[in-house]
Amino acid sequence: MSTDNADRKRRFVTTSSVPVEPVYGPRNAQKNGERLGAPGQYPFTRGIHETGYRGKLWTMRMFAGFGSAEETNERFRYLLSQGTSGLSIAFDMATLYGYDADAPEALGEFGKCGVGVSSLRDMEILLDRLPLADITTSMTINSPAAVIWAMYIAAAEKRGVKRSQLAGTLQNDILKEYIAQKEFLFPPEPSMRLVVDTIEFGSSEMPKWNPISISGYHIREAGSTAVQELAFTLADGFEYVRWCLDRGLDIDDFAPRLSFFFNSHNDLFEEVAKFRAARRIWAHEMRETFGAKNERSWWMRFHTQTAGVSLTAQQPEVNLIRTAVQALAAVLGGTQSLHTNSMDEALALPSEKAARLALRTQQVIAHESGAANTTDPLGGSYFVETLTDETEDAARAYFSKVDDLGGVIPAIEDGFFQREIADAAYVYQREIDVNERTIVGVNDFVLDEPLEIPILNMDPQGYDRQVERLNEIRRSRDDRETSRTLKALEGALRNGDNVMPFLLDAVSADATLQECCDVMREVFGVYNEAAIV
Repeated sequence: MSTDNADRKRRFVTTSSVPVEPVYGPRNAQKNGERLGAPGQYPFTRGIHETGYRGKLWTMRMFAGFGSAEETNERFRYLLSQGTSGLSIAFDMATLYGYDADAPEALGEFGKCGVGVSSLRDMEILLDRLPLADITTSMTINSPAAVIWAMYIAAAEKRGVKRSQLAGTLQNDILKEYIAQKEFLFPPEPSMRLVVDTIEFGSSEMPKWNPISISGYHIREAGSTAVQELAFTLADGFEYVRWCLDRGLDIDDFAPRLSFFFNSHNDLFEEVAKFRAARRIWAHEMRETFGAKNERSWWMRFHTQTAGVSLTAQQPEVNLIRTAVQALAAVLGGTQSLHTNSMDEALALPSEKAARLALRTQQVIAHESGAANTTDPLGGSYFVETLTDETEDAARAYFSKVDDLGGVIPAIEDGFFQREIADAAYVYQREIDVNERTIVGVNDFVLDEPLEIPILNMDPQGYDRQVERLNEIRRSRDDRETSRTLKALEGALRNGDNVMPFLLDAVSADATLQECCDVMREVFGVYNEAAIV
């Protein structure tokens, strides 16, 4: 049975009942210079909230999605029953590329790396019986993000939940797709226009929603270093700010709703330093470079996920330990929400037991480790403060290189980010291959024994149900109304209107994901990355 944070009075003492203070440091910590400061004070090196996790624990936001909407809905309801406090939706490859499940391009991809969502009806089933007005939901979707967001909003409103009540996050970070993940559809400029449309819409219509999660996670998973992850992510963030300002938006109207998403890898102290440096850089640039006046515009709020790329198929139980170290780093670094990977993810999508153990990892850190009892527990450590300073300086050196190339999009087109990540990935893998870096169970402490953990099996009838549902939607909808809304969407795309109202009309008229994305493909064209040499 789950226990909500509000239902249990937390005691801020050690296991020996020694009282733990809200924060530790010199009495004049708030005057220690601009690079440190005190918790809750500019430049927020030590955290954006004065009380850290004493007032509210981080959101335990478990990432899930597989097979059909019915299967993923069942997993979400299970996770909520086990104490997760936020949801995060993984979509399958067809959805990520803007295709319906029955499209020839989607053959064999349904439900394999996330849930398949092709229509508003799928979204309604996915969200069935979930308390949308009371939880936050994150959606990992990028090129088709505006369409999927429209489906989420429309599904909620059909249930009587106003869009202004909805809280959550849309990943919607297209720049990192060109840099690392490669799930792009359209060229950079029109893709950026869609991102700004969603930020503009969210700023005026959905005050509790983060319309973008600027993501370093996938940059790190592609092989970058911690410094590269930090530098490239923040460079992307600054680029989104510039585009919003060029649209004419006021920085203090949209900046408080910008959020971030980082990886937490194995080097505990480097990760803590990265998170602390990230807050400091963002606060400084937002205030000094972009002129934001609202303190909330200076805050870097971020979600963290443990490092999927670090998980091994060999001795998968050891992944529990890796994930625990990585989750502890995220908490010590002051994350606002956290997903912990499951031990079996190098083999398959997570089983129910593995997902529960991943959630329990967070709960042990929250309620048993003492890490959440005081703010910025590692603040003042000679090692961590030095690493934080050095990480910031190294990131700023990368900013200069990007500026010299003309900015983020020219640097993408030049292949700068891609080469940097590829070189870093090669060095890391080479160190493993020649035993200069130990990966437990892979190149040392190896066991020759069969795997004995259960693997998730998806419903083999899920795809057939999905196709039948799509066919039924196409048979029963008002085709004239659907066509009208898609034509209006095309006009908005060509005229420069904000697309969100038109997408809401289209999905509410049962236009499918692919039909909306095909209109965008027709207007914007598709993007093919040039060879990087």
